[in-house]
Amino acid sequence: MKRIAVLFVCMGNICRSPLAEGIFSHLVETKNIAGRFLIDSAGTGGWHAGHPPDPRSVAVARQHGIDISSQKARQVRAVDFLDFDVIFAMDEDNLDRLRATCPLQYRHKIHLFSQYAIGRSENIPDPYYGDEDGFQTVYTMLLDGCIPALEKLETGHAS
Repeated sequence: MKRIAVLFVCMGNICRSPLAEGIFSHLVETKNIAGRFLIDSAGTGGWHAGHPPDPRSVAVARQHGIDISSQKARQVRAVDFLDFDVIFAMDEDNLDRLRATCPLQYRHKIHLFSQYAIGRSENIPDPYYGDEDGFQTVYTMLLDGCIPALEKLETGHAS
């Protein structure tokens, strides 16, 4: 059985997408289905490449029993459009950036995370310039989306 490859994308890959990767990974581990998924995250920008997640993302994840401290930021690569089955953009800006660089034959893989997960077109806000409360809000929004997204991917509704 082919593993389902899921990529979460934000701007710098240090706040939202590492949290989404951590939450989604935690959910599949909890369900004992981690072997069915390949999960990663990336940024449309590369200025944080090689850096760990923002300490506030690490802290909020840790508060919920998730360790994302070993993740390293990376930029989206051209091969990601081929390698991943589903690519989730955290907001409209990053969705547009992904679509602008994605070959036409792979654009069907790119989704606004909230639209795919909960059927509403809303951005996951970038908490970078805010305080810790913004990271908790983002965590909650991501968890609320990762649960139905996982269910859809598990049941084969990954289009």
